[in-house]
Amino acid sequence: MTSDFPLLGGAPEPGQPPLPPPAGRPQPSLPRRGWAVRSAGWIIVPIGVVAYLGVLNAMLATQNPNLFPTLILIGALTVPLAVLLLAYGGGARPEGHAGLVAMTAVAGGIIGTTSAAVLEYSAMRSLPAAGLLAVGLIEEAVKVIVPLAIFLVARRHTPGMGVVLGIASGTGFAVLETMGYGFTTLLGSGGNVAAVDATLLLRGLLSPAGHVAWTGLIVWALWRTRDIPRPRAPWLTVTASYAVAVILHTAWDASTALWLHVVIAAASVAILAVLIGASHRRARVSAGNPTRGLPSH
Repeated sequence: MTSDFPLLGGAPEPGQPPLPPPAGRPQPSLPRRGWAVRSAGWIIVPIGVVAYLGVLNAMLATQNPNLFPTLILIGALTVPLAVLLLAYGGGARPEGHAGLVAMTAVAGGIIGTTSAAVLEYSAMRSLPAAGLLAVGLIEEAVKVIVPLAIFLVARRHTPGMGVVLGIASGTGFAVLETMGYGFTTLLGSGGNVAAVDATLLLRGLLSPAGHVAWTGLIVWALWRTRDIPRPRAPWLTVTASYAVAVILHTAWDASTALWLHVVIAAASVAILAVLIGASHRRARVSAGNPTRGLPSH
């Protein structure tokens, strides 16, 4: 006798996929990360500002140059870290991947900045005419090294994590690059703290509109390759995303016009916001569907 048990929302027949809840029945709430994780992105900014001002005043009052590395670190880290925490904290998977994200930020920054320095030095010696285009091509490629390695070796495809890992790698790169610029400014200005302060303020505030957004875009497209069934379309998407990032990067470096910088920054931040929102939605859908996030074949 055929049972109508599935029609009542009960267990499915053996070997069959789980049935969706009947129409009209309340959906169970999806698990979310804790309040502290979801709010950390907003909290870190005022904490960073207070810490920066405190270290700056202490350094000026004591004339102690040993505090300068701490000042540079706080100034370079606060804003990009806030964006990373916002991207990570809004997902619906409570188990999280905090260790993986942190490792991507650290390794992506170290490998990215070191590789970029070596490759850009070689490119400028062998192809000086390439100029800023070579810089954009190289930097947007090296920032993806660590996320690409994770993509190739990971056994699980976690929905919504692509843009988070891209932001993490871009954050590590942006922080180390900003610290380098701050140190160079200090040496070039003969120890002028005000000049360093202006450099940290400008680069720190604009980091979400630069490396963070551009790397997030590329790695988001990379993670989407496993969701697009057509054979060539996924890699065309990755190529197009990389090209967009390189164009925005090169235009930013080449231009001295304020209006163009405003346009590029607005477009980059808008792209980043859309991708973060999309990643949060995918994570929530996956958390409510046990068939998502399984090993890819």
